[in-house]
Amino acid sequence: MKELIKIDWYKSLVEDCKSIITEAIFTSRWALVEGYWKLGERIREEEGLKKWAQNEAGRVLQDLAKDLSISTRTIHYSLQVYDKYPNLDKLPEGKNITWNKLITKYLPAPKEKPTPPLPEGKYNVIVLDPPWAYGTEYDSENRRVASPYKEKSFDEIKEIELPCADDCILWLWTTHKFICDAKKLMEHWGFEYKLILVWDKEKIGMGSWLRCQAEFCLLGIKGKPEWNLTNERDIIRESRREHSRKPKSFYVMVKNLCPDGKRIDYFSREKHDGFEQYGNEINKF
Repeated sequence: MKELIKIDWYKSLVEDCKSIITEAIFTSRWALVEGYWKLGERIREEEGLKKWAQNEAGRVLQDLAKDLSISTRTIHYSLQVYDKYPNLDKLPEGKNITWNKLITKYLPAPKEKPTPPLPEGKYNVIVLDPPWAYGTEYDSENRRVASPYKEKSFDEIKEIELPCADDCILWLWTTHKFICDAKKLMEHWGFEYKLILVWDKEKIGMGSWLRCQAEFCLLGIKGKPEWNLTNERDIIRESRREHSRKPKSFYVMVKNLCPDGKRIDYFSREKHDGFEQYGNEINKF
């Protein structure tokens, strides 16, 4: 599958799809719907893809998602929308429809994957990326996509019993909206707040008051955990990728700072060397 990019039809497909989904196109609610519908149309009509067996075509779409820096979920819904509404003018609610409403109200609900049991034992390092309850759908001025996972309320997140060792370090991811809640959670779980790590995503985002380009990770400790500080700083610069996907350099830094003990990535969506995983989307990326 690594040789796909050398195939002419695949190269053409990638170039066309990149053109379709470029952020410059998504300037309104309808533009987002239209753009993703066109993405489904372009993929579905690709003759080269039609020649692949079903399971192989699925692998092609996984590679395509990576080459486009989007999730396979986006491709999946784009294809579903196009298949159900091959005429763009026949979409329900016309140009007033939002992408989130279209896929949640007018498409079959996806089956929720069961969450596996927690790994046994206690952990010296916990990376936690909670499914914060934004409770919003696509908005051209403030929020272009809704959360691609089931959200939890503050009280639901608060009920999580973290598998903490007596000496433990907690890395708690959050955004501007939930910084205060994140600090309350940290204190509730018995961690002493130390500082905030800033992730500069290197690409301007949306926002009502300021255009947001950063995400945050609160650092807290319990007991006397080992800490191997050399020259690590309180800022990481790495371009954003898919929604909720965290920078690779973060996990490298955490391993350097905390070289010993057990580590777990809670609500993990991607495998990282040296970290056990927990969540129902551990292979999302």
